Amino acid sequence: MTTKAQKNKRVNKESMIVSLDIGKQSHFGYFRAPDGKELKPFSFGNSRDGFECFYNKLCRFQKVHGLRQVLVGFESTGPYAEPLMHFLATKPVQLVQINPMHTKRMKELVGNSPGKTDAKDPRVIADVMMLGHWLTVVVPQGAAAELRRLTHARQRAIKQRTAMLNQLQHLIFIIFPEFLQVIKNVSCKTGLYLAAHCSTPQAVMALGLASLSRAMRHVSCGKMGHARAVQLFEAAQRSVGVSEACESMVTEIGYLVEQIQQANSFVSRLEAQMSKYLDQIPYSAYLLSLRGIGPVTAAGLIGEVGDFWQFRTISEITKLAGLDLYEISSGKHKGQRRISKRGRPLMRKLLYFAAINTVRTNGVMYEPYQRMLARGMPKMKALVAISRKLLAVMFALARDKSIYKENYSHHQYRLAA
Repeated sequence: MTTKAQKNKRVNKESMIVSLDIGKQSHFGYFRAPDGKELKPFSFGNSRDGFECFYNKLCRFQKVHGLRQVLVGFESTGPYAEPLMHFLATKPVQLVQINPMHTKRMKELVGNSPGKTDAKDPRVIADVMMLGHWLTVVVPQGAAAELRRLTHARQRAIKQRTAMLNQLQHLIFIIFPEFLQVIKNVSCKTGLYLAAHCSTPQAVMALGLASLSRAMRHVSCGKMGHARAVQLFEAAQRSVGVSEACESMVTEIGYLVEQIQQANSFVSRLEAQMSKYLDQIPYSAYLLSLRGIGPVTAAGLIGEVGDFWQFRTISEITKLAGLDLYEISSGKHKGQRRISKRGRPLMRKLLYFAAINTVRTNGVMYEPYQRMLARGMPKMKALVAISRKLLAVMFALARDKSIYKENYSHHQYRLAA
């Protein structure tokens, strides 16, 4: 987890620069003292012995040169850095993260070449650190760490479920295209039931109109009655679906329905666990007081942020989400302001869907959203602006330990301690 990039003054005559080039099987380390003395890049394994060897070298270098502060920098490399990051989080060092785009551009200055080697990369990372361009690392702990893992697991499960739903609709369209015209939402409980038992015109007609009507009414709890059953039965009579290799596709359809139902059950279990850990976050009640922010959204944002209380300003947390603004202007050309998107994409996704909830009629952000539209702002851009506003409000609620009060004017309302 990272906060706002800072041009730090903490690189001084007592600072030891440690840079890491992260790999899957092994990492490369590099040490540099303020006077320019260095320990050439060396390799160490991604294991307990490798980590201990690396840290022992670090301590010896620090002692020889009489340095008090140790800055350990690395690029964002997905999961490969996490074991080492958690190992170093227990040591008296400061972890910082370097934007890979910065090192990519810095490489051109080193030897006037875009070359990339394991020996060159740690030195380039150290050069970026010497300039003070880094992101401070915040390692999520406790309930916040659990929420991050649960949120990511939920996103992966939903992505897989969406892929299976698309495949299910593809197969049904081949053997019974009219099915999708009658049952618009195949992912609902009734849609999955019919896909499993009546995915072909022959199966619908063999079941009969009366039995089909009773089954649909029972599974849908009365939401789909006789009229919808008649539509499906008549569609089966006039179907142009392919009958060749139909049995094979029905087998696969049954498998997909089972997998989708399992995915639904898994997502429900994840959301139940998210609610449990959300109760352990001391400021979660303040975020949930904002109407339109549900447990899943709040849990996901806390998991992505790590800890709202670790941030000092709204600009830090806005940059973390990649919602900070930039423009490209030169001379008479005035560029449009856009979001940087150099942050956590899942945060932006959660905030965007939260914005959609809050701009509906009688929503807490309905009026600001309508004012933006009245000024001629495109809907997409207005929703992004509402996302930024929601993040600012949630940060303020957590910082001030306050509940959200609609039509707030004079009084500040706080939750009882």
